[in-house]
Amino acid sequence: MKKISILGSTGSIGTQALDVVDRQKDEFKVCGLSANKNIKLLSEQIRKYKPESAAIFDESLYKDLKTSVNDCDTKILCGLDGVREVSANSGADIVLSAIVGIAGLLPTLDAIDNGIDIALANKETLVTAGKLVTDSAKKKGVKLLPVDSEHSAIFQCLNGEKQKSIKRIILTASGGPFFGKKRFELENVTVSDALNHPNWSMGSKITIDSATLMNKGLEFIEAKWLFDVEPEKIDIVVHKQSIIHSMVEFTDGSILAQMGKPDMRTPISVALNYPDREVLNSSPLDFSKLSALTFDKPDYITFKCLSLAIDTAKIGGTAPAFLNGANEAAVELFLNDKIGFLDIGDCIEEAIKSYKSITNYTLSDILTADKQAREKILQICGR
Repeated sequence: MKKISILGSTGSIGTQALDVVDRQKDEFKVCGLSANKNIKLLSEQIRKYKPESAAIFDESLYKDLKTSVNDCDTKILCGLDGVREVSANSGADIVLSAIVGIAGLLPTLDAIDNGIDIALANKETLVTAGKLVTDSAKKKGVKLLPVDSEHSAIFQCLNGEKQKSIKRIILTASGGPFFGKKRFELENVTVSDALNHPNWSMGSKITIDSATLMNKGLEFIEAKWLFDVEPEKIDIVVHKQSIIHSMVEFTDGSILAQMGKPDMRTPISVALNYPDREVLNSSPLDFSKLSALTFDKPDYITFKCLSLAIDTAKIGGTAPAFLNGANEAAVELFLNDKIGFLDIGDCIEEAIKSYKSITNYTLSDILTADKQAREKILQICGR
């Protein structure tokens, strides 16, 4: 049996991953779980899967969690240190990193340092510290298996292909809930408006990122590191139907695309079962009912977050870490009704103007850039 630890087990990706595990009960053993705050669901998961260890990130909830499962043999941990222990020392063969934001960086690095393969749903790990992560994975012989639907699609298209054959990577974007809108039409967007994604069911932070197109910008940076290509070899196209999840064009002009219904269990299953494929029993794609597959250029002016992310990818160094920290801080302010929707991109743009990227960075430099970005956003927003 393959032993798996799931970081972020109560979130959208984590719960869908456990659904995949449930369909393959004889092939997976859950040995570690972690959650941010949801101790009710985490308690239920601990009782069901009986992992070696489990951690709650919010330390104030530790006693409540421990009390709720005090008749279980699972070792209960808390805080960042607890999540890191679950990641590195629970006996896993593979760690699904599904924590939202830069909070997933250190636990993911810990797993890599211990020679554990990574199913990567936490794009911020590569966005903020791409070189450190990929260098460490190569050194330890660790597989980085993408879980984002777009990167999973590219991974599948590149299977068996040579690196020198890649002409360009084509990332598809749904366009989010505001595709086709101009800036003046987005001035009064509410949180509930932005959380209403047309195709995907995701956590609140990622859904807002999709609305601003920052999510696609972060995926642009992630693709650079996952597939070892320069930014100039990555294009983005808006594909509203979310049927084609991404494509790869090769030097002979051939284009391979990975298609399927919008169901995150598919890329999760691909990563957890690699190099095999397992039956998911999902409803098949009926081509006779597809009236059209459309493709459009992104609006880089209205959705400036996408432009900012691509620019920082080209700058490199600690610039993407700064961008990510600024975005996390701005999105949190928006979700708490402290700033408007358009302020997210405007504040990030203002913050990054004065930042000087460090090229040869350390982990400490990454964490410092993240801290500086959050402080700058709060300063700009006057909070």
